[in-house]
Amino acid sequence: MIGYVTIGTNDLDRAAGFYDEVLGLLGGTRLMPLPKGFLWGVGFGRPMIGVTRPFDDEPSTVGNGMMIALIAKSPEVVDQVHAKALELGGADEGAPGPRGEGGFYGGYFRDLDGNKLVCFHMRPPKKQ
Repeated sequence: MIGYVTIGTNDLDRAAGFYDEVLGLLGGTRLMPLPKGFLWGVGFGRPMIGVTRPFDDEPSTVGNGMMIALIAKSPEVVDQVHAKALELGGADEGAPGPRGEGGFYGGYFRDLDGNKLVCFHMRPPKKQ
């Protein structure tokens, strides 16, 4: 259902390096350049993430309540992505671990521009 989401940045080179490494852990690569940024994903026809300077040339600001969720193959990959984001200068918004009931495991962080992301893994529910 989601084609892509766009995250704003004020420093494209710095943001591109951050997302090359963080999204690379999830199998993502730069798929194409945008007029003021780049688009990452695991392939066309799948959900993608764009990182770009704002179209109106005004400074990028963080959206209150906005968060991007990145799916991982395992809790171990969640741990790796969260650790890499912090290693690259991102901010911790919640260490990796289980949240609530139902098999959700997530680690929350902010990128170099303050945008909030979560990397998560979810076990399928147990059949009753």
